[in-house]
Amino acid sequence: MASNIAWELYRSFLSVLTEGSLSGAARTLGVAQPTVGRHIETLEKSLGLVLFTRSQAGLMPTEAALALKPHAEAMESTAAALERAAASQGEGVHGVVRVTASDVVGVEVLPPVVAALRRQYPDLKVELVLTNRVQDLLHREADIAVRMTKPTQKQLIARHVGKIEVGMFASTEYVKRYGKPDSLDALQAHSLIGFDRPNAFVRSAAKSLQGLDREMFSVRADNDLAQLALIRAGTGIGICQVALAKRSGLVRLLSKQFQLHLETWITMHEDLRHSPRCRVTFDALAEGLQRHARGLALS
Repeated sequence: MASNIAWELYRSFLSVLTEGSLSGAARTLGVAQPTVGRHIETLEKSLGLVLFTRSQAGLMPTEAALALKPHAEAMESTAAALERAAASQGEGVHGVVRVTASDVVGVEVLPPVVAALRRQYPDLKVELVLTNRVQDLLHREADIAVRMTKPTQKQLIARHVGKIEVGMFASTEYVKRYGKPDSLDALQAHSLIGFDRPNAFVRSAAKSLQGLDREMFSVRADNDLAQLALIRAGTGIGICQVALAKRSGLVRLLSKQFQLHLETWITMHEDLRHSPRCRVTFDALAEGLQRHARGLALS
């Protein structure tokens, strides 16, 4: 196996994995298709491995390729973190900060926080990564994360910003048409909005709502934003954050029988504590989410 393999070969490898073809990878990377082909060929020779096989569907990754994928992704994250750190050198608050949060928090909560942050620091660039998957701060997939669980890694700085209350809601239109359930058992006569596949939040909610399973739901979606949109549209009864429901004029149902509190944390790697771009972003996110947890306006 050759040593000192160039990063650009792994970058092409990851792009082919994602796109499934040389042409798709070339478009994504902004290079010629033959260049990507040469990169893959050189990488295979350097590693002594076959990474892709051709099929009618495109290039199919081998077991070796899939085994290398997480390591190549870690290299990509480190390279991106290096670029962000390099761009932020010098006096003042500038450069790129990468923030990860859930879909709902990223769309419904963070935009006014980011807008205020950018007004104060116009040279700061913010990248929002919206996913319910926990981004790995240790491998620098992101600089700062909004999480609903307390991080356990010692290398991470964490600030508890409060508890976000979650309840059961419906639109005023739905309540006018179908009425309010007076018990958890009465929910069976209503149109319920919920998950298709269970996740950590669903398992937590199940402790408060006995018998919670996908067969209860008339409309199913694993995307939290889709569920919120369905509730707002009057499709049925669903679960969402109390602060968001109030802003949308939704009607709370069964508040005594069902309520959850999501412990919310802002985290970043301890190596970034002295970075001006990360420090001001961390503080702004913490303040904004504290206001959100208390049900206060964000702008």
